[in-house]
Amino acid sequence: MSIYVTGLFWVLGAAVAAALIALLIHRISSSSNRSSNNDVAGQVFTIVAGLHAVLLAFVLISLFDAVSAARSDSTNEANNLVAVTWAADSLPEPAHTKVSELASAYTTIVVNKEWPQMRDTGKVDASEGWDKLNELRDTIANTQTADNDDWQASRKQTATDQLWEAYQNRQARLDAAASNGVSTVVWFALVLGSVMSMGLVYLHGGPRMIPLALISGTLAAAITLLLFAIDQLQNPFSGGAAVGPDAFTAVLDRLS
Repeated sequence: MSIYVTGLFWVLGAAVAAALIALLIHRISSSSNRSSNNDVAGQVFTIVAGLHAVLLAFVLISLFDAVSAARSDSTNEANNLVAVTWAADSLPEPAHTKVSELASAYTTIVVNKEWPQMRDTGKVDASEGWDKLNELRDTIANTQTADNDDWQASRKQTATDQLWEAYQNRQARLDAAASNGVSTVVWFALVLGSVMSMGLVYLHGGPRMIPLALISGTLAAAITLLLFAIDQLQNPFSGGAAVGPDAFTAVLDRLS
């Protein structure tokens, strides 16, 4: 099912449920009795809804930043691999060819093995990928450059520096995949705050029940939409804003 269809289902479902509850409360409770609560309930609603909105905004911005950082780290890691192979082009054989082969093998592991695991569970069996990077490091480190060839020496150092950055970006990518997203405590606060906000709306009274149903449904739809967005952003590599392996597939195209 499409992410948009799923989101629309949840939003409309919450709106309809909230509107029906409002209609039920209007039938079983006197509107005049609830109208006496309007002043106090309105003030409390302003405080509770304001705090809840701040929490929702904070969580959403944090998750959005995490997705952006994961995309940036993945792109930088892929670019670092390309930079390593370009720098190794100036190294003598067999390092020249072996570096390109190892970079291609590592990228294949990331795309075909690690990315599906990051997308499905977030937990990655990263040992094979680390082994390839270690082979790459050893190949560059053990390469002997020609005597008095400053160009080769500088290219070897460049390859080493780019490989170190690839290590760092890889670790950041794996950490982002293994993160648990929104903690249970935060989810508890988000859900309870939503229920409290909706409950305060139902304490208000008025002469007409249709406007109350529309107000309740609209508020429930807005809150559900934000909660759905938070759920989709929890794992940067799955959900509606998933980071894909496009940067690494581009590396494979360059190295092929």
